[in-house]
Amino acid sequence: MSRSVLVTGGNRGIGLAVARAFADAGDKVAITYRSGEPPAGFLAVKCDITEPEQVEQAYKEIEEKHGPVEVLVANAGITRDQLLMRMTEEDFSTVLDTNLTGAFRVVKRANRGMLRARKGRIVLISSVVGLLGSAGQANYAASKAGLVGFARSLARELGSRNITVNVVAPGFVDTDMTRALDEKQREAYVKQVPLARYAQPEEIAASVRFLASEEAAYITGAVIPVDGGLGMGH
Repeated sequence: MSRSVLVTGGNRGIGLAVARAFADAGDKVAITYRSGEPPAGFLAVKCDITEPEQVEQAYKEIEEKHGPVEVLVANAGITRDQLLMRMTEEDFSTVLDTNLTGAFRVVKRANRGMLRARKGRIVLISSVVGLLGSAGQANYAASKAGLVGFARSLARELGSRNITVNVVAPGFVDTDMTRALDEKQREAYVKQVPLARYAQPEEIAASVRFLASEEAAYITGAVIPVDGGLGMGH
C-alpha cells in the first residue's frame, strides 16, 4: 500500500537513506531541505523548520500532491558544538529551535491529518548523545534528549487514535559529517563501539521503516538504539 511519507532533512545522510527506503517499498515520499540541490526521485520541498509559515506551506504542497501525511520522520537537525564556557545563547537556542522545537512544529502539523484519519506513524530521529551525553555538545544532547520526552508524551496522548510515536537513536554513522573528522578522531570514536565500526545510513533507515510498518503496530513510546552497542544500558 502506497502511503504519503514525509522525511524532514531528507536531502542527505540518514534522511536521504530513510527517504530511499520508503520509496523502494513503494511509498510516495516527500522530503524537506533547507539548502543545496535536492536529490531526484522525491517530492522535494524547500523548508526551514524554524519558520512556522514555511512548515505550513510545505504541508499544503505535500497534501496537494500526495495527500495527508501518514508517516512522518522528523530527521532535520543541526549541531553547533562548543564547550559550555564558550557556548553562546545563540548556539544553544538555535540548536534547540531546530532540533526540538522544529520537530514539534512538523509533528503538530502532521497530527491534524492523522487524527482525522485515526491512524499514523511518527518516528523522531534522536541520537545516542541524547542518552549518554557528550562533552562540547550540551545543546545538541539537550535537544535530542528532549525528543524522547516529547515522543513518550505524544505516545500516551495519541495512542487511542492508532497513532504510534517512536524514537530511533543512532550512534556514529558514516555520513558527510563524520567523514569530515580526521583519521585520529574517527579511530577514537570507533574504539568506543562494541561492534567496532560506524553504522551505514541504510541500517538506521531499516529501523525507521520497521517502526512505520504494520509489524510494528503495537510499538509506541519506544527508543530504539541503532548504535553498535555504544549506548548500552541507557
